[in-house]
Amino acid sequence: MVEFLYGNAGENNVANGTQPPLAANRQGALLADALHGRYTEQARRGRLFWARAVVTAPVIFSTAAGTGGPLLYNGTNTASGVNAALLGVGIAITTASAVSGALGIGVGATTAPTSTTAIDSTTNALVGGSASQCSAYRVGTPSAAASQFIPFAQVHTGAVTVDTAAFQWIDLGGSIVVPPGYFASICASATLTSAVLQVSLLWEEIPV
Repeated sequence: MVEFLYGNAGENNVANGTQPPLAANRQGALLADALHGRYTEQARRGRLFWARAVVTAPVIFSTAAGTGGPLLYNGTNTASGVNAALLGVGIAITTASAVSGALGIGVGATTAPTSTTAIDSTTNALVGGSASQCSAYRVGTPSAAASQFIPFAQVHTGAVTVDTAAFQWIDLGGSIVVPPGYFASICASATLTSAVLQVSLLWEEIPV
């Protein structure tokens, strides 16, 4: 048996508590409306988290020691934990680099990172919400260097006083998912000697 959905063409004005017909355009296509911002619903549910790290000379992705940051470690349980979906990265360079290179995200398997430095700040996107189930550090040392490096921005040696890219926001859209037992970290294609960066990371925690 084939069933069809039907809607009323044009705008529907209905009262609270009623079951309105679906809205459609004059070509018969159903209409959808984004009532809130892109991340509002997941933020309201307390599933989005921010971390901010102030990093000096981000290391090359092939080096495990001092990776970051932020360095996000998913140490939750594989049966009842979360997957961390990376949504976006913000970058501001406050001191110029002596070396040109690419910034990106390094990912790999790890046990709990060692030699960690406390994250500069982390918060639930729901103000007053619970803490993240993952662990965020400014820098740390995973048990092995990143197995993959995904570049997203370029860092050059120009002075910050003449830089035209003072701040960058990279929309990842959940395209990188960090399961339990893995890490993701902002790192570089070469150690960015002398560079100082303010880096923010936004992620969503999804039940496994």
